[in-house]
Amino acid sequence: MSDLGAGSQMVILFFILLFLRVPVAFALGLSAVYAMWVLGFGLDLAGDLIATGIAKFSLLAIPFFILAGTLMGSLGIAERMIRFFRVLIGSLPGGMGVVGTVVCLFWGAVSGSGPASVAAIGPLIIKGMAEDGYSRSFAAGLVCTGAALSIVIPPSIGLVIYGVIAETSISDLFIAAIIPGLFMGVLMLFTLPFARKNAGLGGAPSLDRLMPQPHADLPYLRRLWSSFQESFWGLMTPVVILGGIYSGMFTPTEAAIVATVYALVIGGIVYRTLTIRGFYDSLVAASASSAVVMLVVAYASLFGWVVTVDDLIGQYSAFLLGLSESQWIILLVIMLVLLIAGMFMDAITIMFITLPIFLPVARELGWDPVWFGVLVMINLAIGLFTPPVGINLYVAANITRLPLERIARGAVPFLLTSLIGLGLVAMFPQMSRFLVDALK
Repeated sequence: MSDLGAGSQMVILFFILLFLRVPVAFALGLSAVYAMWVLGFGLDLAGDLIATGIAKFSLLAIPFFILAGTLMGSLGIAERMIRFFRVLIGSLPGGMGVVGTVVCLFWGAVSGSGPASVAAIGPLIIKGMAEDGYSRSFAAGLVCTGAALSIVIPPSIGLVIYGVIAETSISDLFIAAIIPGLFMGVLMLFTLPFARKNAGLGGAPSLDRLMPQPHADLPYLRRLWSSFQESFWGLMTPVVILGGIYSGMFTPTEAAIVATVYALVIGGIVYRTLTIRGFYDSLVAASASSAVVMLVVAYASLFGWVVTVDDLIGQYSAFLLGLSESQWIILLVIMLVLLIAGMFMDAITIMFITLPIFLPVARELGWDPVWFGVLVMINLAIGLFTPPVGINLYVAANITRLPLERIARGAVPFLLTSLIGLGLVAMFPQMSRFLVDALK
């Protein structure tokens, strides 16, 4: 590798370490330290770069959104939401498939993390869909897809990271992602008529056995009202978070803290499901998840510094711009790179590695950074459940004990509709800009 620049050597070493199953954060750090040594910089600089990389106010949103999502899962909010949507729309054609899609989208506005969403709501949705006549592999594919949209539908940890890297308004990104995120969810519903099996089983027994309705013998409207009352405060969570952001009451970072406090109030005062042991377990789980993310952020700052110093940005940006005179060809190449990377790495790592290269290209071509950010998120979301090794597929395989290959096959129909959705969002930037422009 001696003929290559330090930055290129760093990138190659990073992928070698990944192949050797070194954790992503340490692969980033070790390869970056090696490149710094090749460039002749002392290791004492590494500490300053790491501290600078994570000492950003916006990044505080990450651990608090993770904690809020963890608390809302452990306090029974997910269970109450599923009950409500089961009563509301469970009798529609598609049954639990429709319920699963809606719950995944709604939960995306709570958790902000794809793999965490699979773990939180996956067991209930998959079991309910299986008892409603769907194959377990298809049900797992639906959950993997819907949970992946958690990084698109605000509040999204991925959009926070993108906003920090691109120095773009996080509030604008949140607003811009609403319509495309919901649109991607609607496209999921088009797969349901082609996947239903054993329809004679009927939809009613599934969630009634999983989560017995206290008033199952009541008329529909009374059951709906009863389930709505039970789930009301949970259903208000996205309203509180997003409404506060868009009304200017608090910033996206402050919204993460508000969401955490809101979850504690609901669990401790309204639902009374908060216990000291449960709170401790939620803190431990959220801390572990946050530590993984923040380690990646910390070591990615070293990686990004080398990319800048060795002018990899200029080299690779020039290469991309020289590929074609067509902006669509360049955009297609960028999307393919993100899609393939998403099959092997988490979204945050991918953004820190690729965005320093892709963003200058986007600026050179005059692309709207908000629209481009939404496209990046949708692409990374698709990567989370793209066979053979999307991260969400692994989480689903762990909770269902199904072979990864079966879950990957179940996710293929959603992959096709999602790629169609990605193409339409790319072709019609108005879909991302409509609410942003309307609220200004």
